[in-house]
Amino acid sequence: PVKLEMTAPVTQTAAPGGFLVQFVLPKDVTLASAPEPLDARITLREVPPSRVAVIRYSGFWSESNYNEHLEKLQAGLRAADLAWSGEPVYSRYNPPFTPWFMRRNEIWLHLTDSR
Repeated sequence: PVKLEMTAPVTQTAAPGGFLVQFVLPKDVTLASAPEPLDARITLREVPPSRVAVIRYSGFWSESNYNEHLEKLQAGLRAADLAWSGEPVYSRYNPPFTPWFMRRNEIWLHLTDSR
């Protein structure tokens, strides 16, 4: 087994039967050089670049905090006449012991190409 340092962000997206959690590999690790996962539920894949709209906020995760910021992001995109598709991506940047007021959270929405 190979230990890798934790990287940020860790993302979470709603998926059938639960959530899809994604970890970013360190920048010096490629898909070809990454260690083989020991758990069959873990797969390695390259994620193609995409354009996302992001809202950043602090605090612990709660459904109300998440929904408040998701609504703000969606309202801003509507006001800018920008369309998005797919499920929102919740991104975390800090270890669990980080105080709530210092935590960095983001919600990403994938922008569509059409305006």
